Amino acid sequence: QAHFVESGGGLVQAGGSLKLSCVVSGRTFSSYGMGWFRQAPGKEREFVSAISRGGVITYYADPVKGRFTISRDNAKNTVYLQMNSLKPEDTATYYCAASTIYSGSVSSTSYDYWGQGTQVTVSS
Repeated sequence: QAHFVESGGGLVQAGGSLKLSCVVSGRTFSSYGMGWFRQAPGKEREFVSAISRGGVITYYADPVKGRFTISRDNAKNTVYLQMNSLKPEDTATYYCAASTIYSGSVSSTSYDYWGQGTQVTVSS
């Protein structure tokens, strides 16, 4: 079982930046493929970004390409999501997730463990 501590969410104006962090404990962090998903009110949860166990391979959803950057520090058991040029449509609850099988996946069903979520609100 993995335990998550997410942080970094908040309220920001359009064009601003936020950096989300997710600290994971309970198993060797480097054995997890990690992902970020988001869910806006009234919408389904959607893929944002993922990163392989070693941090070499990254994946991004089209709406965030060029604006968001995923990274991980296996020594700190932490995955990050740097979000730049934020838009009101980025407003959502952001969740980090860990997969014991897949080293990076765009599908939410590939993930075994989920964080509690952190709210990101972008004002226009």
